[in-house]
Amino acid sequence: MKYYLILLCTIFGLSSCGSNESANETTATAATEAVQPAGNTTIEWVDSSYQDLGKVKEGQTVEVTYRFKNSGNEPLVVSNVSAGCGCTVAEKPQEPIAPGKESIIKAQFNSAGQSVGEHRKEVYVVANTAPNDRQTLSFRVEVIK
Repeated sequence: MKYYLILLCTIFGLSSCGSNESANETTATAATEAVQPAGNTTIEWVDSSYQDLGKVKEGQTVEVTYRFKNSGNEPLVVSNVSAGCGCTVAEKPQEPIAPGKESIIKAQFNSAGQSVGEHRKEVYVVANTAPNDRQTLSFRVEVIK
């Protein structure tokens, strides 16, 4: 009798483990689908990816704006925007850009502590764009006294 009870418990335990596996697989599949990244799209710089800001006085902060358009068929997600140095701070859009819509990337250049003369700075953009997921924006500025 004891033997049959152990056998019955073992069979019951194994059968319930099998059903958990398929529940875990379903949960894992749902979690994977929920975090799928957006497909690749294309980006078009409306004005230009290069801007000449002209002359700025030493100590002045100047803002540069880059307009772009999602020219693809998927939402455009800008995941990161960074500047090439500490004198420039860049800001990315917080929401995905729908196909056919426009948005902007802003950067601020602080000339305080910069030497008098011409400076060329870069802003790096990472997005779900094809064929390259990295874009480089640049600007020129001349710091004067």
